[in-house]
Order: sequence, then C-alpha cells, then structure tokens
Amino acid sequence: MSVSGEKRGAIFSLVIPIYNEAGNIGELCGEIGKMIEARKGDWEIIFVDDGSTDGGWERLKDQKRQMGGVVRLIRLARNYGQTLALRAGIEAACGDTIVTMDGDLQNDPSDIPKLLKRIEEGADVVSGWRRERKDKLLSRRIPSRLGNLLISLATGVKLHDFGCTLKAYRSEIIKDVPLYGEMHRLIPALAAWMGAKIVEEEVAHRKREAGESKYNLYRVFAVIIDIITLRFFSTYSTRPAHVFGMWGITSILLSVLTLVLVVYMKWEMHFNMTGNPFLIITVLLIIVGVQLIALGLLGEVSVRTYYEMLSKRPYRIRETIGE
Repeated sequence: MSVSGEKRGAIFSLVIPIYNEAGNIGELCGEIGKMIEARKGDWEIIFVDDGSTDGGWERLKDQKRQMGGVVRLIRLARNYGQTLALRAGIEAACGDTIVTMDGDLQNDPSDIPKLLKRIEEGADVVSGWRRERKDKLLSRRIPSRLGNLLISLATGVKLHDFGCTLKAYRSEIIKDVPLYGEMHRLIPALAAWMGAKIVEEEVAHRKREAGESKYNLYRVFAVIIDIITLRFFSTYSTRPAHVFGMWGITSILLSVLTLVLVVYMKWEMHFNMTGNPFLIITVLLIIVGVQLIALGLLGEVSVRTYYEMLSKRPYRIRETIGE
C-alpha cells in the first residue's frame, strides 16, 4: 500500500516520533501493518527520528524497505524534543486525518480505528484516555493526574488525560495549531481555543517492554510554564495591553493607598520617614505599575505588527453560507 503526494479519497497520516526506541520499532511496525490491513483507506506512516543514538534510524530504514511506500522517514538534525518532532511530522503529513502516537509500544495501534470513527462522527480532535495506566504510581500516575487537573482548570477543557500522545485530528485543525516547548500535551486546549470540537476516547495502555522512559521532573516544570503561556495567549494574545495594563493600574492604585498612609504617618503621627518601609513600597509600586503599562503597550504594538505584516487573521472561520 502506498500513498502519493496527491490526495485521492480519504488519506490517513500516522505520525510517530521516535527517540532511542530501536528495540520497539520492528514490533511496532508489525502491529501497525495489521491495523492498516483491517482498516480501509490510503495510509502513510511518518516516522520522525528525533536524534536517536541507539541505531534507531537504521532500523527505520530497514522497515521502510520491507513496508514500501506507505512509510516515510524524517530524521531531525538533533534531539529537539517530542513537541517539535510531532510538529515536523504533522507539517509533512498529507492526510485528511492525522493520528499521532508514541513509538514505545505503550499505545496500541488497534485503538486507532476507534479514534477515526469519532472523527467521522463529527469530532475535530479525539484525545486518547489511558484509563488503566501501566506506569508507576508515585512517579508517573499521581503527577499526571495533578497535571491533568491543573490543565483542565487553567484552560477550561475537561479531559482526563492530556498527556496521551495517541490522538486523532482533522488536518485543517492540527496544522494551524502552533507547537513549541512542551505544548503537545496542550493541543486539545489550543484546538478548543480555535473553536474545534474536542472529544475523548478510552484507549489501552501497555507496560513498556523495551527502551527507557524519557519522562523526567523537568517536564513537570516545562508543562507549568506552557500552561501559563497558553492561558495568556488564549485570553490576551490580541490585547496584551489589557492584562499588563490591568496589573499596572492595580499597582499604581496600591501605591496611592500606601502614599496616603505615608503622608498620614508623617503629618499626624510624626514618624521618621528615613527607612520607612511603606515609603519604599510606594516607590516600588509606582515603578512596577509604569513598567507594566509600558510593557502592555509594547506588546500591543508587537501583536498588531505580527497580524498586519503576515496578513494573519486572529480568528478561524468554521463555516460560511452564501456568497
């Protein structure tokens, strides 16, 4: 089975980032091949080697020789991380529907048809839910649950498992989602911000049999930073002066209150102002307030320049009726 660059009928793209998973590649391709045989349609499988050092690239080339044109390979210059590896594969994909999954065999390819069915039923993004996870409780499952709760509260998108890589997307949605940092976990929230319909589908999760987990505590902090970034861009990306200006004005108003207190202490209570902490706080609040307002204005100029120079619309139209 092969897929050409020209679209004909329904084309499905399966994007799999690979980093030091040489021991899993052969079995993974075998399971994917069985799934493709049972699922009608034209397929392409895009493996993105994210700077593997365990001979994974050679294994991928062997699999391509065996499976033929259905497999496409992308090799990144170095290890950029899972988010940018996914982005490289998504940008190269030509399918009408794009499915992403991990290359460690913990995702089950036989779950992919369930996700595609939900897309056919009208969903824009189908997010996998690893209800019965096979990871360690303290180091993986508990932090994951707390992270999912935090993301849900911060973004307003209620999902059980943002971290599951096994997801299906309409191509026109995912190709417009900006991916940086550790943002691949936040794709459903980013897509919802664009007006996409998000649904969740329960999928299997298997114990890792080969290779080593790439998860570490750094990712926890990276996700927190990305949540803050997402919250800002989803709410104030087109009006940064509002958020910075709001805090700037609040800071200046607080400085007025502390200034009144300082004047009262000086004239009514005859306090010595030398080293008075309220005087220092007043000056600090004024400086911070002015800087925040100035930062908001600079952000406003940058945002308007960005949209106008690139002719980029700050919105997405789902449907148009009539001329």
